[in-house]
Amino acid sequence: MIRFEQVSVTYEGARAPALRDADFTVPEGELTLLVGPSGVGKSTLLGAVCGLVPHFTGGRLRGRVTVAGRDTRTHRPRELADVVGTVGQDPAAHFVTDVVEDELAYGMESLGLPPAVMRRRVEETLDLLGLNELRDRPLATLSGGQRQRVAIGSVLTPHPRVLVLDEPTSALDPGAAEEVLAVLQRLVHDLGTTVLMAEHRLERVVQYADRVLLLAAPGAAPVLGSPAEIMAVSPVHPPVVSLGRLAGWSPLPLSVRDARRLAAPLKARLAAAPPPTPAAPTLHPALVTGFPAPRTPEAGSPTPPMPGAQLPTHPHPAPPARDTGSPTPPTPEAGSPTPPAPEAGSPTPPAREAGFPAPPAREAGSPTPPAREAGFPAPPAREAGFPAPPAFEARGAGRSPAQPGAAGAARATAPHTSLWARLRRRDPATKPAEQPAEQPAEQPARVTHLTLRRARAEVLHDITLTVTPGETIALMGRNGAGKSTLLAALAGTLAPTTGEVLVGGLTPHRTPPPQMIRRVALVPQDPRDLLYADTVAAECAAADSDAGAAPGTCRALVTSLLPGVADDTHPRDLSEGQRLVLALALVLTGEPALLLLDEPTRGLDYAAKARLVELLRALAADGRAIILATHDVELAAELAHRVVVLAGGEVVADGPTAEVVVSSPAFAPQVAKVLAPGHWLTVSQVAAALSPPPEPSAKASTAPEGRPS
Repeated sequence: MIRFEQVSVTYEGARAPALRDADFTVPEGELTLLVGPSGVGKSTLLGAVCGLVPHFTGGRLRGRVTVAGRDTRTHRPRELADVVGTVGQDPAAHFVTDVVEDELAYGMESLGLPPAVMRRRVEETLDLLGLNELRDRPLATLSGGQRQRVAIGSVLTPHPRVLVLDEPTSALDPGAAEEVLAVLQRLVHDLGTTVLMAEHRLERVVQYADRVLLLAAPGAAPVLGSPAEIMAVSPVHPPVVSLGRLAGWSPLPLSVRDARRLAAPLKARLAAAPPPTPAAPTLHPALVTGFPAPRTPEAGSPTPPMPGAQLPTHPHPAPPARDTGSPTPPTPEAGSPTPPAPEAGSPTPPAREAGFPAPPAREAGSPTPPAREAGFPAPPAREAGFPAPPAFEARGAGRSPAQPGAAGAARATAPHTSLWARLRRRDPATKPAEQPAEQPAEQPARVTHLTLRRARAEVLHDITLTVTPGETIALMGRNGAGKSTLLAALAGTLAPTTGEVLVGGLTPHRTPPPQMIRRVALVPQDPRDLLYADTVAAECAAADSDAGAAPGTCRALVTSLLPGVADDTHPRDLSEGQRLVLALALVLTGEPALLLLDEPTRGLDYAAKARLVELLRALAADGRAIILATHDVELAAELAHRVVVLAGGEVVADGPTAEVVVSSPAFAPQVAKVLAPGHWLTVSQVAAALSPPPEPSAKASTAPEGRPS
C-alpha cells in the first residue's frame, strides 16, 4: 500500500538530508508504528506519504514514494485526498470550520458524498470517539484533548484507505487514548485500513502495532520489523521494556499483560527491599551551570546581581508537609536559597508570563484556503500539522538563509523590541523605572473555594488547593475536566467567579505582570503562544532582557535541554516538542517561584523527557513549586509528590502519588500495574531497590606509594 524506494529528502539550505535512504513497504491493512528520537525525520517521512513533502514544504525528494499505486511526486496532496487522511501534531492547524459537527462533515462535503451518507458517517464517528455531547460545541471552546479527537474524527469520516497520524494520542487522557487506538485497530482489522502512526508514548501504542518502523538517529536508514525485534534494539522503548531489560526477561514484554506473566520472581526479590523513596536529582552537567540560583536584590541595587551559585545537588526532598491553613510560610533554614524576588518594572511579554492568549479568530471575508477552492477535502491547514521543515528558513518573508555562527550571533545581539515593551509603548533600550523589589511572603499558591464559569458553563467548582515550596503536583483527569482552566486561574489569565486565588500573596488577575514575573510562569499546551521572534537567539535575548538576567542565561538553558539547536533556527522550524522545551527555557529565565506546565511532555521523546524530569527535580529541590497538568502517568509517577485528580471541575482525589495512582487503573503507570499491589511506580525505583547498598566509605590511609589504600 505504501512503498518507499531509496527515498532521501533534503530541505533548502540544509547541510544534510532530513531523511536518508528510506526503502521499505507498509502492507495494506496493517498498523505500522513509526518510532525514534526527536529530530530524526519522522514528520518528514509522514509528510512524504501524503504529498506534503515536497509539494508543500519545498526541498528535494530523491527516489520514489507510491501510495495505492500513485506516485507522490506527480500527484499533489489534493489528488491523494481520497486515499490518504492526515492528522498532524497540531489539531488547531487542522480545522477549517467552527463547530464540531461541521468539521466532521467538511471532508465528505468536499468529496461530494450524498447527504444521507454524510449524516450516517458523522453519527458513527460521534459515537466511536465519544464526541456526541460536543457535536454543537464551537471548536475554540474545546480542550486540547477534545480538539485532537475531533481532528482524528474529521479524517475518519471520508473513509480513507490510508491514515497518516503524527502523535494522535499526545493530548488525550488514558481512557480517551485507549478509545482512539481501539477505533484504529477496528479500522485495520475490519476494513483493511492501512495506518502509519508516529508516537512518542510507546507504552500506549506498541501493543497495537503489527510492525514497527525505526528511525534510530539522524541520517540513519529506516528499519522495519516486528515490535519485538525493533524494541530489542530501539533507543526508545516503553517502561515495560525497560523493566524487562532490567530483570533479564526473554522475550521482552510489550504489554503489561506480558510482563505480569514474568513478574513473580521479580516481585519476590522486591518483597525484601525497603519501600521506594523519591529519587535524588542527578543533574546533567550543563544544567548545573546553565540555570542560576534564585537572586536576592542587594540593598540599594536597582538591578539584581547574578550570583555564581549553582543548583544544589542534594537529595530530592521528601514531599513537603501540606499547609494547614496558616498563611505563614515555613521558615527557611540557614544557608538555604532565598526565594526569588520579583523585579518591579521588568518588561515581559504578557503571553510569556500569563499563559495562553486565545488564537485570533478568522475574519469574515478572509481568503479561502486553496485546497477548498480546488475541492480538496483536507485543506493545507488540515494537512500541514507537521512541523515546518528547514526549507521555510529560506522561503520566509524577510528572512535570510540559515547561516550558523556569526550570523546567529549577530541576530542575538541585535536590538529587540519585546512584546511587553511594545504594549507599554516604551523604548526597550530605556531602563525601567527603579522600584523596590518585592519578596514573596506567602506560599507559592493558595486557592480557596474557587468556582469559575465560562460561556455559561461552570468549569471549576469549589476548588481548594494549597501549594508549598518545593512541592510538585500533578493535575490529572479526563479531557475537559478543568485542568488547564485551573492553571489559567493561577496564572491570572482567568478571573474567578467566586472564591479566591493567591499566588505569592497577590491576586494574579488583578496584579500587573511585572510584579508577577518572579512569582508565577505558565507554559501552555501550545508553546507558540510564547514565541514571537524570528530566531532562537532573539527569543533568548528577549527572555534575558525581560527577566533582568545576565546575557546568555536563557541560551545556556536551551543548550542543555535542546542540544544541537542553532542560534539562527526559527522557532517555527522546530518540532512540537522542541518548541515546548524552548518555551520552558524562556519562562525559567525569570526564575518564578511557581512554575505551571500544561502537558509538558507532549511531543518529547524519552531522552528529552528524562532531561526535563532532571531539571524539574532540581528546581523542586531548590524550593520552587511546580504544578503540571498532564495525561502522562509515567511523568507523574517519576516526578510528582502529590496527585490531584479533577472530574467535572471538582477535586475527586488528592494525595501522595503512590496512593492515588496505584489505586486507579486509569492513572497507574506500567510498572505499578506489573508489580501491584506493591507501591513501585518507576523503573528507576526498581533499579535502585535491586542495586546492592553502597559500602561504607573507609577512611583513606596513605600507602607508601602515596595512594589511598
